[in-house]
Amino acid sequence: MQHSRFDSPEASIKYMKRVAVGRSGFSNWLEVEPIVVWEGQSELLLKLRPEMTQHHGFAHGGIVGLMADNACAWAGASVLGDVVTGGYSINFLRPAKGERLRSKGEVIKAGKRQAVVRAEVFAESSGEDPILVAAAQATIIPTGIPGQP
Repeated sequence: MQHSRFDSPEASIKYMKRVAVGRSGFSNWLEVEPIVVWEGQSELLLKLRPEMTQHHGFAHGGIVGLMADNACAWAGASVLGDVVTGGYSINFLRPAKGERLRSKGEVIKAGKRQAVVRAEVFAESSGEDPILVAAAQATIIPTGIPGQP
């Protein structure tokens, strides 16, 4: 278990809604909802809309990638403070078709200069089991901006 940079799980969600979603035009437009951002773990939810799909009706790879990237960055932010993604790789495993996407991130190893984080993205629909649609790994870098949790 990682130690959190936030005072409480509630404080982390409040911060992520205000900063990571509120100040990000893309995450805000997508209405990404932070569920968990605590002690090296993250969970995000996104309700899929038709304008987020590609020509086969699946969630666009860019949307799936955002969910993986944000899950990694937000898990990293829970232990490092303000962060950016230094790089990530993603494997698309199945078409992302459903009512919503859920991504979960977990810090594998955090140091002072970076964290290595993995994420999984699931497609979900009511009454059905979640389907793993993507797996990713990222290097997350702290910005060193003072005053950021």
